[in-house]
Amino acid sequence: MGEGKGYGKTILFGEHFVVYGLEGIPAALGQITTAKVRRIMSNGYKLIDNRPATEGYKQTKIGEYTALINRVLEYMQVKDGLEITLAGDLKAASGAGASAACAAALAYAINDEYKMNWTNEQINKTAFEGETAGSGTPSGIDNTVAVYGGLILFKKNLTGGENKMDLLKIKKPIEIVIGNSGLTALTKEVVGDVKKLKDANPAEMQKIFDEYIMLEEKAKKALKSYDLKKLGQLMNKNHELLQKITVSCKELDAICETARTAGAYGAKMTGTGRGGLTIILTPGKELQEKVAKAIQAKGYETIKTVIG
Repeated sequence: MGEGKGYGKTILFGEHFVVYGLEGIPAALGQITTAKVRRIMSNGYKLIDNRPATEGYKQTKIGEYTALINRVLEYMQVKDGLEITLAGDLKAASGAGASAACAAALAYAINDEYKMNWTNEQINKTAFEGETAGSGTPSGIDNTVAVYGGLILFKKNLTGGENKMDLLKIKKPIEIVIGNSGLTALTKEVVGDVKKLKDANPAEMQKIFDEYIMLEEKAKKALKSYDLKKLGQLMNKNHELLQKITVSCKELDAICETARTAGAYGAKMTGTGRGGLTIILTPGKELQEKVAKAIQAKGYETIKTVIG
């Protein structure tokens, strides 16, 4: 039996903007998806999905996952029938990098089962192939974080060459809260809608892109100097830009507002948007607990974890 794992992710800065070659700052979560594979005497694969998940997520995403798994098997030239068991403590939800964590875990498990001795770079390429089949035109952020972990400066190479990926070290891990809207969005649809908006309003979208570029440069400096108050302010601004490109929703906005009122340094949606998750900056266990309780009191699920 082969085994593998992939990290969940959150995005501090850059969702959607990275698709167009702008730099983003993703971070691995402390939670992972695990995969186990074993050969069986039948064609194709049998999936046992034991991951915790937002209600309706697995049903909504079934088409994406079918395409993802088939592509990973094809790319790794697996001819045998396989039983694939997914598990772990990463809750599958829009914005958590769940599909990329699945792709990475599956690739590692196949690599283990068949003793292929693939490098992390090859596994990352495989996970990207799976993400592309499932989600359309992913940036490459999710699979990179799923494979490598940590806090990363990421920039997609739009000409097809290697993506830029540099590890960003900070003084110490930062406590965060992940707030779950309970809604699931289809990545391909949302990414497609942003492209339509860009094509229809190129000048207005360029202004937003330029704002983001300046914001992200300030965010890197804030992280390196561990200026968490400034970092939170920049997260709030990033959320406003995402609202402008129509990828937030009233539930995500409500979670962010609740978190800020409870004392969070900053809050923004993370990932695809129109559902899924928020990332909330809450340095220190006391503030983290206070903010999580405030969000839960509004009826939303939370996860307390760290980045960096």
